Amino acid sequence: MIRRPRRLRLTPQIRDLVSEISLNVTDLIYPIFVIDGETEDIPSMPNIKRYSLNDLPDALKEIVSVGVKSVLFFGIPKEKDETGSGAYDDNGIVQRAVRLTKEIYPDLIVITDICLCEYTSHGHCGILENSVVSNDQTLPLLAKAAISCVRAGADIIAPSDMMDGRVGVIRNSLDKEGFQNIPIMSYSVKYSSSFYGPFRDAANSAPSFGDRKSYQMDYRNKKEALIETQLDIDEGADIIMVKPALPYLDIAKTISDTFSVPLAIYHVSGEYSMIKAAAQNGWIDEKSVVLESLTAMKRAGAKMIITYYAVEAAHWLKGE
Repeated sequence: MIRRPRRLRLTPQIRDLVSEISLNVTDLIYPIFVIDGETEDIPSMPNIKRYSLNDLPDALKEIVSVGVKSVLFFGIPKEKDETGSGAYDDNGIVQRAVRLTKEIYPDLIVITDICLCEYTSHGHCGILENSVVSNDQTLPLLAKAAISCVRAGADIIAPSDMMDGRVGVIRNSLDKEGFQNIPIMSYSVKYSSSFYGPFRDAANSAPSFGDRKSYQMDYRNKKEALIETQLDIDEGADIIMVKPALPYLDIAKTISDTFSVPLAIYHVSGEYSMIKAAAQNGWIDEKSVVLESLTAMKRAGAKMIITYYAVEAAHWLKGE
């Protein structure tokens, strides 16, 4: 007898019935840049903006209207300094954005990125000592930033700096302040990637010298991802993350199969911009490529996907 797998592919209805993976609007997290100034376009990221606080409510209205239930904030301050003080300023741009968001949409899940690179004058993710990022001097400032964001109303804290031990320090600091119920979404597996280029344009956060390879992971390594993830879980991470997405689906699959903690994947700026550029040139069908890509991330084990395509994908998933 001939096996005929095509029987289960013949119609859209049958394909939907037997599909193994479903992509849902509630899987999506939308990253938002907020700026202490006027709203600006980001040339290297078509359709993505740096939003002023005045224009943020309109952006949030569209996000909520399509059913996206989670946002991730990044801030661009007016001034930067050596210690990235804007990251832990209770009146900083992200803190004000969080308060405004929670005032308008209290049920929207607000995640705040915890790192110093957007706030330091040198663009590195920590305090410099003799032109080298000092791991242990950076940790207390990351904890201060986390506490400041939670006081402003953040629901989830997402440390992205890749300093050793930062999850444990942040967890202990939050607990001491009475924030035991605030989850930590850790950028556990964050590779030093060339796919971050447009983000650094958007956040004006490119290092003024050197690179971030001494603290972000070497893309040639896989076992290191297991070590980093286990350390973060041991220190108290509630959600773990792999970043970037598509070039690292093998890593995501390994992490998902190895650990029971929920996995997030970050579909980063370079991945977004490449799809946009190809679509604008008529080389690919944007909708099909995006939905295929996001579904592949779920197939690899992601429970949630951070993507600049969240709003557009939500429209497409709703058939609009």
